[in-house]
Amino acid sequence: MLRIKKYLKCISAALFVAAFCLILTSSTAFAATSHELYLGGFPAGFILETQSVEVVGISEVMSDEGARCPAREYGIAAGDVIEKVNGIEVTSAEQLNNLINEDFKSFELTVLRQGQSRNITVNPVRESATGKNKLGLLVRDSLNGIGTVTYIDRTQGKYGSLGHPVADQTGALTKIRGGRLFGCSIYNVKKGQRGNPGELKGIFSNAQNIGTVCLNATSGIYGEVNDEIDYSTLTKIKAGSVSQAKIGKASIFTTIDGNSPEEYDISIIKVDAANKDNRNFVIRIDDGELLEKTGGIVQGMSGSPIVQDGKLIGAVTHVFINDPTRGYGIAIENMLEAF
Repeated sequence: MLRIKKYLKCISAALFVAAFCLILTSSTAFAATSHELYLGGFPAGFILETQSVEVVGISEVMSDEGARCPAREYGIAAGDVIEKVNGIEVTSAEQLNNLINEDFKSFELTVLRQGQSRNITVNPVRESATGKNKLGLLVRDSLNGIGTVTYIDRTQGKYGSLGHPVADQTGALTKIRGGRLFGCSIYNVKKGQRGNPGELKGIFSNAQNIGTVCLNATSGIYGEVNDEIDYSTLTKIKAGSVSQAKIGKASIFTTIDGNSPEEYDISIIKVDAANKDNRNFVIRIDDGELLEKTGGIVQGMSGSPIVQDGKLIGAVTHVFINDPTRGYGIAIENMLEAF
């Protein structure tokens, strides 16, 4: 439930700019639990640089011939993904802009539309103000969002967060080139209701660069933390296996105001160690204060660590749409195995 925000900027007549899977053995994963794990629960802002360039709109280009929009003229539409230009794979808005300004007689775009690739031959126009070739495309090549850090492994200088992947509109894992992780402060909460999930609203702190994003996996977002992290403000904790988890009382650590996590009461009502979709726990929010302020689990809380008997056993991942007091959690070993 990473809350995604999208931002536009101009490249090639207004191009858009803006969330990794290595599987280890279980013995490797729980060797990692002997490392210095620190409890998360604090919010973070993610900037994910994607490997795809998606059209989100089209616009007119002012040329010497007047206002034109080559994208519209040649049938390019919002939702198309620009895969190639003249056979060259496109992975960023900047690269697309550069390719369109190379000295080709014509430009063949390979476009992915509704799961099918097609080739479209286009001729850009030269923008009067800049002298650059333009297609009149609004595209995006990155995503911004807010989520919760689950843990930091001080020994290896890395973190795990979110507990589920960032996916595209079809549900497929979003391929990324990398990204950055920033501090974040929560300033408001949209309370969740049955059939209408709530969300945390936060502000990025660009001055607080926590680390890099290296991996978008089925079990979360992972990366490396900066050497300047202040561990004195964090709580050291041991990891516990899903086999040690039991039905009954537990806690989550999450942040619904500012940037400091608080502990809230929950119950684990189901344990499914073998679940292939990383839905290893069903949890219920019991804490009266959290229910009053959020209605239960809201977008932006994914990654909030689940603690039982003093051990980190998992992280919150999803909310039940028709019952925001309940949701799913992932086992911590599934996250530790990923990166």
